[in-house]
Amino acid sequence: MSRIAGRDLPNEKRIDIALTYIYGLGRNNVYPILKKAAVTESKRVKDLTEAELGRIQKIVENDYKVEGDLRTELAESIKRLREIGSYRGIRHARNLPVRGQRTRSNARTKRGSRKTVGALKKETRAKLETPTPAKTT
Repeated sequence: MSRIAGRDLPNEKRIDIALTYIYGLGRNNVYPILKKAAVTESKRVKDLTEAELGRIQKIVENDYKVEGDLRTELAESIKRLREIGSYRGIRHARNLPVRGQRTRSNARTKRGSRKTVGALKKETRAKLETPTPAKTT
C-alpha cells in the first residue's frame, strides 16, 4: 500500500479514485494533481513507480490543505463562529441545520429521534384527572 498525506491508498484502485480517499481531495482536485505530476489517471496504484508517487506526494503536500490540517482549520472556524455568537455558530452549538434548511418536517438525522411533546401516559393522565379532596377547617 502506498501512503500519501498519512493515508494508505488501496492498491487495486485507479490512482484518480484512490486519491479521493484522502480527506480534502475530490474528483475535481485529483486531475490537476495528476496532470502536474505527469501520471495517467488510468494507472493502478500498485503500478506506480516510486518517482511518480513522490511527485504526487510533493504536489499534495505543497499545494493542498488535506487531512489533519484541513480538519483543524474547519474546527477552528466553527469554534470562532460559536465564540462570536453568530447565527451559524448558534446553530452549530445546538446541533441544528446551519444553511437555512427547514426543521419542522425534516432534519431528523441532525436533530435526533423524535421526542413526543404533549402526549401523556395512562397512569399520569389518571392522576391529573382525579380531583383532590377539599380541605375542611
